[in-house]
Amino acid sequence: MTKVRYVQVGLGSRSEMYSEAIVERFAATCELVGLCDSNAGRLTQRAEWAQALGVQPRTYLATQFDQMVAETQPDVVIVTTVDADHDEYICRALELGCDVITEKPMTTDQHKAQRILDTQRRTGRKVTVTFNYRYAMPRTQVKDLLASGVIGNVVSVDFHWLLDTYHGADYFRRWHRRKENSGGLMVHKATHHFDLVNWWLSTVPETVYASGARNFYCPETAERYGLHDRGPRCYGCPASDRCPFFLDLTAYPKLKQMYIDNEKYDGYFRDQCVWSADINIEDTMHVIVDYRNGVKMSYSLHSFMPWEGYVVAFNGTKGRLEHVCQERVYISGDGTVQGALVPQGTRINIFPHFLPGYEVEVWASEGGHGGGDPIMLQTILAPHTLDDQYKRAADHRAGAWSILTGIAANRSMATGHPVQVSDLIHGLEEPDYMPMPGATEAIDPLPLRQSTAVRVAD
Repeated sequence: MTKVRYVQVGLGSRSEMYSEAIVERFAATCELVGLCDSNAGRLTQRAEWAQALGVQPRTYLATQFDQMVAETQPDVVIVTTVDADHDEYICRALELGCDVITEKPMTTDQHKAQRILDTQRRTGRKVTVTFNYRYAMPRTQVKDLLASGVIGNVVSVDFHWLLDTYHGADYFRRWHRRKENSGGLMVHKATHHFDLVNWWLSTVPETVYASGARNFYCPETAERYGLHDRGPRCYGCPASDRCPFFLDLTAYPKLKQMYIDNEKYDGYFRDQCVWSADINIEDTMHVIVDYRNGVKMSYSLHSFMPWEGYVVAFNGTKGRLEHVCQERVYISGDGTVQGALVPQGTRINIFPHFLPGYEVEVWASEGGHGGGDPIMLQTILAPHTLDDQYKRAADHRAGAWSILTGIAANRSMATGHPVQVSDLIHGLEEPDYMPMPGATEAIDPLPLRQSTAVRVAD
């Protein structure tokens, strides 16, 4: 079997998952032939890691991207750079005849999204966006339950996502803290959440209204903590022994190696102060979305909560589905499993009309991001081994629709007015979602999945 040839551009902490999968788990069918990054130190580190495992990828600086593609002749380019640079590498890779796998979000604003869509249409090449949250088994189970019609036709969604003071704070230390880099949390983080709703309900957004503010990660909060002598970063900060958000990168071998040891190459600090005045992203956001199929959603995102996870409820013509998911505490790149589920904090309840509510047994899920990472990697790197009836693989269409909710939310927060998604982009088709029950289905008061009940809900 001929191996699929991959190159990777952008070698931050999230990129490791893809390198490791190609070199180790899928080595029989995949080959890593090139690495590219703006930081020479990280480039050397990743190459040495691969060489220790018997793989010899060629290395290139970011300015040598075209040269890398010409010399290594890849089939697929994996893009794991800063979000704002995704469009440059995606479009150039497509123009050079490669397919693309890109981390979410696909890009950060409507102009860059339009550029990607136009380039994909012109070249005919494939773009895959890695929405690992779709693949976690509890979230796939929600898709399955909704598609079964257990609560009838969904008419509204209440969705509330909580980032804790470990993971949430991390977005205010890194490059994500500037909206021009990440699109803010409405794009960088909430792209996962908006994609889940699009996919769960097989629909796309039409109108978005949002409000948001930076309420916590700001100088005023630091003053309330008494951190008057804080520095620009955690490393060497005189207030470190008193700051509850102090991050010691030297305590995490992987983070030290990837960032502290390589600062001299690009001057990037991984541990910038979360109280900095120059942060321009929100930490508290509320969104109202109207969808094409008539469903309405109320959504919120808070990034300084005491626990990590989400609460989502679907209200339907036959009842209500509630799903709570708690995730373990982590800091990106700290060497632990990212987004692992807390089993006792994850549940799904069905409340049918006219009958007692019940809790369904949640499908088992292990691994990064609720077990989604390993399944997603198998889907995109070894698609011949899976038959995915839930259509979890996402292309450029799903990538665009997910970020358009967040992009519209950013515009709405800036203007104070609702935003029509159709005003942001043109020529975008709906993704190939698994269909949901039709609007004309009969009302049946008996829950379709009563047999899965494990106990009556309180």
